[in-house]
Amino acid sequence: MTLLWKTAINQPYSKMTQTTNNLAAYIWSLADLLRGDFKQSQYGRVILPFTLLRRLEGVLEESKEAVLAEYEKVQKMNLPEAAQEKFLLRATNGLSFYNISRMDLSKLGEAGIKDNLESYIQGFSKDAREIFEHFKFAEFIGQLNDANLLYKIVQQVRKTDLSPKAISNHDMGKVFEELIRRFAESSNETAGEHFTLKACRAHLF
Repeated sequence: MTLLWKTAINQPYSKMTQTTNNLAAYIWSLADLLRGDFKQSQYGRVILPFTLLRRLEGVLEESKEAVLAEYEKVQKMNLPEAAQEKFLLRATNGLSFYNISRMDLSKLGEAGIKDNLESYIQGFSKDAREIFEHFKFAEFIGQLNDANLLYKIVQQVRKTDLSPKAISNHDMGKVFEELIRRFAESSNETAGEHFTLKACRAHLF
């Protein structure tokens, strides 16, 4: 676990615009699909990582091809992961993370979606992977798949454009803050107990 998630904070709730509030409410509506198969206290464990994943896709979209091309070159060098990261981060044009998978949420398919999604997550750079590990995302992917909900969730998530062109870093931070607040309410925990909003903004948004 990196320092990204070691320090929990209680971030004061900031005023949202109607647009960001509506977007947060729409994203949280994923709970409608989870109801009956998951406890209310578990909704955030599904909704938050899928929201992060969709945002990451949008952030990485412009540099994806450059990273994939660089990865082909780096693979031939037989370098350890830490050394590979230095080359691959250069290809992102200033980002602090990347993904070496050719997958995205639109390419996972229905048959084999669990394995494809897990492989896609493993394609992220180390710090980003650790965030999904903190959410125990693989465990919930398995539960969603067993409940025949994984494909439905992915299809709904991919309909939402969370790219920087559609929503600014500032507004995305507010949306994520609202989702954390809803999760805290549903699980009777403080908003900063498990998730570090400040770290998410710095690392992902």
